[in-house]
Amino acid sequence: MALTASLILAGIAIGLLVLYAADVAVAMSLDSDHGFLPLDHMQRGMGLGGPALILPIIAFFISLKEQSKGLGILIIISGILIVIGGIVVLVNPAPESSDKDPIASMAMMFVPAAIQFALGGIKISKS
Repeated sequence: MALTASLILAGIAIGLLVLYAADVAVAMSLDSDHGFLPLDHMQRGMGLGGPALILPIIAFFISLKEQSKGLGILIIISGILIVIGGIVVLVNPAPESSDKDPIASMAMMFVPAAIQFALGGIKISKS
């Protein structure tokens, strides 16, 4: 039961990251603040990105005693999607974020991804 819940949480996180990326791609192609979702940059990050960072970590700890290579792979995929999104943000920074510290922005994206890589690797190695 815990493993099933964990797989669902990791799947939701991946779905949120894909939805986030699609919305940003549409917003960038329209040269607008809004994509197909009625969310601005901050709302999109907090509503889609925040849960996508936290859910895989929760999934790992829910199924801590269970073995699952599949869950480890899903957690790593989530981390990969975060790194890809971080690279896109660094290459194409939003105009409203130009006054922010780029190192802090990188840390906010890449530290959770590194944690997810580590947790996914642990889950795979224990399976």
